[in-house]
Amino acid sequence: MTARPAATAPRRSRRDADRRFGIRLFGSAAVAAVAAAVFGLLLVLVESGWHPLRLLDAGAARWLNRTALDHPAWTGTLRFFSDVVWDPVTLRAAVAVLTLWLAYRRAWRLAAWSAVTAVAGGLTGLLAKTVVERARPALPDPVAHAPGFSFPSGHAMTATTSFAILLLVLLPMVRRGLRPLCWAVAAVSVLGVGFTRIALGVHWLSDVAGGWTLGLAVVALTGWSFEAWRADAGLGRTEVAEGLEPELGDDDPESPST
Repeated sequence: MTARPAATAPRRSRRDADRRFGIRLFGSAAVAAVAAAVFGLLLVLVESGWHPLRLLDAGAARWLNRTALDHPAWTGTLRFFSDVVWDPVTLRAAVAVLTLWLAYRRAWRLAAWSAVTAVAGGLTGLLAKTVVERARPALPDPVAHAPGFSFPSGHAMTATTSFAILLLVLLPMVRRGLRPLCWAVAAVSVLGVGFTRIALGVHWLSDVAGGWTLGLAVVALTGWSFEAWRADAGLGRTEVAEGLEPELGDDDPESPST
């Protein structure tokens, strides 16, 4: 009789773990669904030329353009961050180096997740631009120019997917006390990318919002797939704050024994 509570304890622990895992998977699916719905709504409003959205876009573009014209040094700083630090080529190169490092560490599936997320994000954004064919802002005194179509913002979408990849992969290698700082840097960078694109007059506000939401949907969907693989492989459940693969520092990160 006294052994029964001890025997049921592991079962209860597994049930609790399964319940938490189910909640996390549902949360990932919900984030993806909400982000996709917001992007779909923005797409419909952009395509239909909804008047309030056009007023919001135009007002933000004019105000930031005047500010940029009045502060040339500030504009130069924005150009540096937009065209160098947060440029899609820079961020994709960082993700490519990370993917190669993951392959070297024999974290094959995490490397595949990183590559697929980055490529899927880029191709999805390009497809959306081609379908929508929205023109970029045409301001009387532009301070910057950019080729191609406008919706969604490629810079904003690339920043969202790239910083998400870097965070979710590298967090296990960072001390717990520094992890909030990493999240803050990523958030400021993603928001900063969107701000620079609007302030330089090469994107509408809704373009940036579309890039953010579409990028978030891609990351949530691929992250959900990776979590499902961990469950099938018999690996432990993870918290988002811990990264996708907490065992990354081990000799064989994706071994069930770790």
